[in-house]
Amino acid sequence: MSERAAVALALLLLASPAAAEPRVTLLDLPFRVTQLRDAGSEAALAVTTAGLPQLPRKAGPVAVAWGEAGAAILMLAGDKVTAVPLPLDAIEGLTAGETPKGALPGSRRVLAGPLSAYLSGPSRGPDGRPGAAGVTLRERQKVTMSADPKPVPVATATVPPGVGAVFSADTLRPVEIDGSLNLLALSERPEGNGLAVIGRQDGVWRVRAETPPEPGPLALAAELPGPVPGAVLVRGEEGRLEHWSLAGGTPVRTGKSADGTGFSAPGAVLGSELVVASRDRAALAYVALGGLAERARVALPAPVGAGLAVLGDRVVVALADGRLATVQDGDARP
Repeated sequence: MSERAAVALALLLLASPAAAEPRVTLLDLPFRVTQLRDAGSEAALAVTTAGLPQLPRKAGPVAVAWGEAGAAILMLAGDKVTAVPLPLDAIEGLTAGETPKGALPGSRRVLAGPLSAYLSGPSRGPDGRPGAAGVTLRERQKVTMSADPKPVPVATATVPPGVGAVFSADTLRPVEIDGSLNLLALSERPEGNGLAVIGRQDGVWRVRAETPPEPGPLALAAELPGPVPGAVLVRGEEGRLEHWSLAGGTPVRTGKSADGTGFSAPGAVLGSELVVASRDRAALAYVALGGLAERARVALPAPVGAGLAVLGDRVVVALADGRLATVQDGDARP
């Protein structure tokens, strides 16, 4: 190569924007993290509405992490994730209602507007694993304004999974479909596992639709809100991603990941991408929601443990060894 060509190539490389490699930073916490809740959780809602003096008046979205020896509120301060210490007894009080009486042990209820829902009726799936015989919904009713205080009436309903089926112990996810609130749950049948869409039909809460059951493991990586709601599933031993559209309340598979690339839950939506654990949980992958093509992958200091949360353009990951890491990807857009 001539000297002139070498100089031109160097100038071209300097002028070209290079893809930013994802960066991992460990947060310095004085306790081992065993629980992590994202900004949409009941725990995060309780923290932000409790009037805690540790939080600024306009804190923005927060996540919550805790373990046997401590707790912390996680938030963005400028371009960094910071941890605000929280007394352990405070977080225990704020999260006491996560598993209501009658709920499947170890499960958590979800809150969405006037609705709360949780897995109920401990049962066993076809493979003997713990499952739930129903989903219990409690919905606050409208109250006519008057001078005298009145208790808010609550309507309760329990939705069964269908004959011979149980609901998986996976967390319920709320999603709006055609202007109405629905819940996503996983159902297990002798012939396989599928995604169940629970919604109101003819004034009654029921399983409105399901994906065809298929043998093998199934996990819900993320729900996809927006004008075209959807869900991303992790299917089979190989960890194949599947994108299902839920428009109209009828699940339609619109894409799947390429063969040979495996993933595992948990996952979360970050802009137009899905951030999801690799099959061995030793890395995070950034996957385009359109086409499910992987764009970037970052190795973690330890496997993914209690879960992950998104704060702005940062991903907070609870690692299996109790540490907490943040991942920043310069090409990700919140």
